[in-house]
Amino acid sequence: MLIQTLAAAATNAAPQNKFGFVEALQAGGFISYATVIILGIMSFGSFFILFTKFFEQSKIMNQYKNNVATFWRAGTIKEGATKLEKNSAWRQIVDDGIAAEDQVTKMDATEAHDWLHGSLARSEATINAKLAGGLPFLATVGATAPFIGLFGTVVGIYRALIAIGLAGSASIDKVAGPVGEALIMTALGLLVAVPAVLAYNYLQSRNKRIAEMLTGFSTDVLANIASKGVVKPSVPVAAAKPAAAPAAPVKK
Repeated sequence: MLIQTLAAAATNAAPQNKFGFVEALQAGGFISYATVIILGIMSFGSFFILFTKFFEQSKIMNQYKNNVATFWRAGTIKEGATKLEKNSAWRQIVDDGIAAEDQVTKMDATEAHDWLHGSLARSEATINAKLAGGLPFLATVGATAPFIGLFGTVVGIYRALIAIGLAGSASIDKVAGPVGEALIMTALGLLVAVPAVLAYNYLQSRNKRIAEMLTGFSTDVLANIASKGVVKPSVPVAAAKPAAAPAAPVKK
């Protein structure tokens, strides 16, 4: 009785799926595995750069909102530098400006202004270059991932044509596996490329906003140093809290 039950269960069991993702990779062999591994590395690198650069940009923006106004309320630029976070982009610009100011005593007015302007511009360019790090990788992934997936597609179609030629007929069981593998490779290429392109455009737009902040701040620092601390940007003063209403007299 037990043997008959097991035999009936084996007879009624669902047929094994031979056209899944793993089966397609196994059928494709080394080329399929290599294509998936390369696309996986590209995808991991894209998301790693997206998150790390996003947090780096957010940190710089928050420092600007929280510290720059306090910096300009200080009496001197050297005093204000102590109110900025160390190793921050804004502190770097101020420190480079102060260092350039100490060196202009040996120059005439025109050379001194050019030296100050060039020093601050060089500091600003260094920060922008650091912020742009990793973005070329995103651009490369967005441009090449579809073609890497297309390479897997071409190989899959080629294998399907070979199967048709060997079988002498285009039966579905001969071409379904290779064609399915080809479509999977195309989908993977697009799945890796699209997020990379979106991440690149998003991070690039944030970098442009930060570059505008850096340019404005650098210009204000230059004006302040050149005017010996006289010229300062207008900083909004925090609104004072309204005084509490006097308590009503207690009736006796």
